[in-house]
Amino acid sequence: MDSLDRRSILTGFGALGLGLSGCARQTEPARSAQTSAGPGTLDLAALEARHGGRLGFAVRDTATGQALVWRGDDRFVYCSTFKMYLAAATLMRVQEGQERLDRAIPVTAADMINHAPVTGAAVGGTMTIEALMKGTVEVSDNPAANILIRELGGLAEMQAFYRSLGDMRTRVDRLEPEMNRLDGDKDTITPAQSALNIETLFVAPNSPLVQSSRQRLLGWMLASPTGPERIKAGVPAGWRVAHKTGTGGYGPTNDIGLIYPPSAPPVVVAAYFHATETSTEAQRDAVIADATRMALTAIGLTA
Repeated sequence: MDSLDRRSILTGFGALGLGLSGCARQTEPARSAQTSAGPGTLDLAALEARHGGRLGFAVRDTATGQALVWRGDDRFVYCSTFKMYLAAATLMRVQEGQERLDRAIPVTAADMINHAPVTGAAVGGTMTIEALMKGTVEVSDNPAANILIRELGGLAEMQAFYRSLGDMRTRVDRLEPEMNRLDGDKDTITPAQSALNIETLFVAPNSPLVQSSRQRLLGWMLASPTGPERIKAGVPAGWRVAHKTGTGGYGPTNDIGLIYPPSAPPVVVAAYFHATETSTEAQRDAVIADATRMALTAIGLTA
């Protein structure tokens, strides 16, 4: 698992024309899609045509270094998938002595917005930084995310976190819930960049997260009950998935993280699907699951 460094990660995606250590321009969709069929390629054209919308996908087998993308350089609104990165940014501050896991933060009625499964019950009391991170990652609590961004130092600090990873593309512009609304390039990421970020954080030996931070964050991602019909539904029985979902009510349906085959290094996956507004939640989830199965087959991994 620790045999790869950041250079090998960049090389894997760079072989697909997606070396992202600098501010690369956004490519045309046809160029960022791998369009030939067969082993070693990822062709999701038929899946897109069947369901409509626009699908972005990046996968990398960290055991072999094989990386494949479909619309890897296209921008997608990331919705709540950013909350995994927010927790990572906060954990880095903890490591640096700038934050404490046990610091208690007041939770007020003014903090409340839609989807507050954890913070809603804490109004008038306090929650620790660790509890806020756990609620943000595991059940996607929106007020918890906004509180953590505020305690991080604001949106500019969240943007700086991505830049510290070498990510010059991801945009940070708004808080929850406004950041879910599609508005040009605001609050967008590319699948290839997201996959690179995930591998940098969780697999590379020079990860900015120390082992205890990685294990804490992975524990929340493994425990998350959200999106059971997305990446989780596309992996063989017995494989574990550490992930973070993101959903917009008008079509965006995302899921990112790591797939753990039994007794093997993880597979990094980043899936962003901007579905049609007329599609159902079940149909949108099924696209992510189907794309995951196809990607695992393309890199030679099956049960």
